[in-house]
Amino acid sequence: MPWRALPGQTPNPYHVWLSEVMLQQTTVAAVGPYFMAFLKRWPTVKALAAADLDQVLQMWAGLGYYRRARGLHACARVIMETYGGLFPSDEKELRALPGLGPYTAAAIRAIAFDQRANVVDGNVERVMARLFTVSTPLPQAKKELTVLAETLLPKARYGDYAQALMDLGATVCTPKSPKCASCPWLRVCAAQAQDDPTAWPRRGKPKAKPVRRGLAFVAWNAKGCVFLQTRSDSGLLAGMMEVPSTAWTEGPMLSWAKARVQEPFSADWVVLSGLVHHPFTHFDLELGVAVATISGKPKGLWVAPEDLQAQALPSLMRKVLRRAFDWKKMEKSHEA
Repeated sequence: MPWRALPGQTPNPYHVWLSEVMLQQTTVAAVGPYFMAFLKRWPTVKALAAADLDQVLQMWAGLGYYRRARGLHACARVIMETYGGLFPSDEKELRALPGLGPYTAAAIRAIAFDQRANVVDGNVERVMARLFTVSTPLPQAKKELTVLAETLLPKARYGDYAQALMDLGATVCTPKSPKCASCPWLRVCAAQAQDDPTAWPRRGKPKAKPVRRGLAFVAWNAKGCVFLQTRSDSGLLAGMMEVPSTAWTEGPMLSWAKARVQEPFSADWVVLSGLVHHPFTHFDLELGVAVATISGKPKGLWVAPEDLQAQALPSLMRKVLRRAFDWKKMEKSHEA
């Protein structure tokens, strides 16, 4: 985890919540700098609730899964409006908060309030699968592994146990090359008894991800500013900044004639060679990039290159812009 309470110190529910939301589907190494930056800018849930959503999305840029950032901000506001800035400890109340699923609610109850709660993340699932040699493959085994983890809960120190178990999976019972000699459950681990712990957890055959394709439009005005727009408030990358693009659809890349129907405004677009590749959870994306310099200044948000870093641009759009600016730089060098 990117945070730790000092010995004898009660963990701050705000820190626990922020940390666990950030760690969903993201590594500790990636989360650490973001966690510290958030705490520096918004040290309390009150400060986070008072922030503009655009500021939160901007700070979150690069961490991925942006729905978490929107849920984080919405949750902070509910905690201020409904609970006066104090996190509830009741499971039903926690689960009712925006963006809080069973895992995050259990983590807050156990770690922040030392309540009996079954905290099961991917690391804990791996420990249980090996400890009991569960033959059901993931993800089908999730419910079974959660039930097994429940049977091992202690009678006290629930927060310490939850953190210790998660750390056991993260640092000892690792996916590859587990350090079995250092494991406190070495003598009772069924996978170790079979001398092949990495055979668990079992996994079903992964499904091939579909590929979607589209064309992104990067436009500059006479001053070198870039045209940006805001994505809708729902769906993928909701509320983030972007350059315009065609719809992302499966199948072959759109012909230029069909792509032009969806261009943001008429211009002498140049389609660059190569594609920008970006993985999402449920599909892979391939974007072509078209560039143009616009005479005049069509209505919209025009951002100077030096100010792009301050925009809430997802990593996909930063890749697109990088490709366009690399081309522009190359064109200038040829003209020189």
